[in-house]
Amino acid sequence: MLKYLWLSFAVIVADQATKTIILNWLDLYQTVPVMPFFNLTLAYNTGAAFSFLASAGGWQRWFFVILAAVIVTVLTVWLSRLAKTAKLEAISLALIIGGAVGNVVDRLMHGHVIDFLDVYVGTNHWPAFNIADSAICVGAVLLIIDSFRKPAEKA
Repeated sequence: MLKYLWLSFAVIVADQATKTIILNWLDLYQTVPVMPFFNLTLAYNTGAAFSFLASAGGWQRWFFVILAAVIVTVLTVWLSRLAKTAKLEAISLALIIGGAVGNVVDRLMHGHVIDFLDVYVGTNHWPAFNIADSAICVGAVLLIIDSFRKPAEKA
């Protein structure tokens, strides 16, 4: 099922391309309204999800790089051992792998993750995120959905 790694590669390319465009277009914290609930806003995240450990002093950069490398390795082994009928599970894992690698590239190149998708309601903003984060979330949701499917439905 490693053939699904093409999807991981597509996520990495889309993630890095959009981040490059945003970096060349916006200044830090500059906002471009797109819709009444969505902005493009350049932000840097030195932490993990929801800026967890963002102000930890710098060690977290390498911690998250190593953690992501371990997770990507485990998920790739998992992917390689899947039955040929486990397509949704393979797609889920490939999305998560691509998202994790996309954010690791940022940490290695910039020392932080580049976020730019800003969703909000009124004055309440969801933490900014990126294509890699979206792929991880979609992959995780699909993996959960797949776990509830009956074996007959997975074929």
